[in-house]
Amino acid sequence: MQEIQEAGVQAQLFSPYQMRELVLENRIVVSPMCQYAAENGNASDWHIMHLGSMAVSGAGLIITEAAAVEPEGRISNLCLGIYSDENELALARVIDFCREYGKARLGIQLSHAGRKGAVTPSWEVRRPLTAEEGWWQPEAPSFVDDGVHSPPAVLDLAGINRIKAAWVDATVRSDRAGFDLVELHFAHGYLVNEFLSPLTNFRTDGYGGTREKAMRLALEIFDECRAIWPGHKPMGVRISAVDWVPGGWSLDDSIVLSKELRTRGCDYICASSGGSSHKQKIVAGPSYQVPFAERIRAEASIPTMAVGQISEAEQAEAILQEGKADMVALARGMLYNPRWAWHAASKLGVHLDYAKRYVNCHPALGTELKFADTGEKAEALRRLWRASEKSRLSGLRPTDTPTG
Repeated sequence: MQEIQEAGVQAQLFSPYQMRELVLENRIVVSPMCQYAAENGNASDWHIMHLGSMAVSGAGLIITEAAAVEPEGRISNLCLGIYSDENELALARVIDFCREYGKARLGIQLSHAGRKGAVTPSWEVRRPLTAEEGWWQPEAPSFVDDGVHSPPAVLDLAGINRIKAAWVDATVRSDRAGFDLVELHFAHGYLVNEFLSPLTNFRTDGYGGTREKAMRLALEIFDECRAIWPGHKPMGVRISAVDWVPGGWSLDDSIVLSKELRTRGCDYICASSGGSSHKQKIVAGPSYQVPFAERIRAEASIPTMAVGQISEAEQAEAILQEGKADMVALARGMLYNPRWAWHAASKLGVHLDYAKRYVNCHPALGTELKFADTGEKAEALRRLWRASEKSRLSGLRPTDTPTG
């Protein structure tokens, strides 16, 4: 890392990344994070605040929390959806706000909670909603009773077809709302993951019994969504690379699935893990899921997004420099420090454009601040900045500072 800074070479973390016609300014991704702040599936003012803050964070890409493709696909009654005109318009409002003030590109994660739906928000003790709270009947590929979620109804073929149609409709709505990218959520024990994992799929029809049949729904949903999603826009998939339970879904299975998705036009795999069973024994720690992204990238020949306890700039940079992933995603780290990208750029010796209203806090470190403006205004701002920085470093109070 020191060599990068001394040589003046741009850190890999802050190099552009292109998927189809979408160009990200850097490899930092704000990972989907459930907010439990929606009203009837509609994004609220909280989402404007939360995603708007992330839009000016310096990240290259923001992906919304899981947006349910139908009302029964929500985790809780406070979860985001994109199954109605109202949902679509509410999200378009958030997109417009983020684009007006921020530079990050915007993605949406489409999801269906399956058997893990109709429960309370994550900060409460997890339990099924009551009838008064709006409980609905969760559905799943097979009957599983884990003592936390409501026992699900088993999906028949008509139900499977209904849900596939809902994914397609949500994809159409995502394009109309203005998203740059779609990520399909096939992870964390939610519906599609329930079909994939042998811990939750006991079917003997065309959707279970073998790995190929268990993958059928995932591939059908991807094919139908990719066909309707504009060709110039990327589509990725988040998977649980392993179940962390003996006899469960394995990394070898994930590599096979990732190869199939690649041939169908998938642009990246986000390699997460777990969620299928309360028996899971996760061995967590810094970068603990990065080896999954690394193997999938190498053996399935598909770009990957690494996620999971990535918290330090040098750590993220090493993941990219060593070819373990193409992008890094942060969730809790971004919640704790929404200016993570600014601080990472400073550590790695990289210039990062700030929103003009924030330029006063830019740690110029003796180098010339980069402004989007050109001409006399830009030159005046540079002069003001240099004067301000010189005064600050000499311990004097500057008389002039740029105001944007």
